[in-house]
Amino acid sequence: MNECLEAIKNRRSIRKFKEKKVSESDIRTLLHAAHMAPSAGNLQAREFIIVSGEEGRMDLASAALDQEFVREAPVVIVVCANTTRSESRYMARGTLYAIQDATASVMNILLAAHSLDLGTCWVGAFDERKTASLLNLPEHVRPIALIPVGYPDEAPTPHPRLGDKIEHWEKW
Repeated sequence: MNECLEAIKNRRSIRKFKEKKVSESDIRTLLHAAHMAPSAGNLQAREFIIVSGEEGRMDLASAALDQEFVREAPVVIVVCANTTRSESRYMARGTLYAIQDATASVMNILLAAHSLDLGTCWVGAFDERKTASLLNLPEHVRPIALIPVGYPDEAPTPHPRLGDKIEHWEKW
């Protein structure tokens, strides 16, 4: 199996992190991977907020329904959709495209982190308004995902997948 498929197969959500700093170089590598994700019309309707301070991570953990591991990670990348950027070309449908742009970049970050022996977790359970307020986001920028990043202090086993039970060829 090639490296890409191995990374997809072996990546896990990590919720326990070692007390070890993530280098700025590694964070920039993750951001570069995020920038390389596909986007509608190449408008790249996404934004990234990098939070490494203790207070900011504590606030994000609170906004994330008190998921303590968000605070415990040395870095949290907040991936946002910039709806204005895609709505300027695609009107109302642009909101969906901005969300898709953001989520495509999330997966790139998760896989790039795995390749650097970093652990991540895609956190979607959070109070969007509280998060936007904490980060001083403009009204047209929506937080889509929180990604705690750090060195894993656990090795979760894979969960079963539904496989062909959720595949529909040609029609439902």
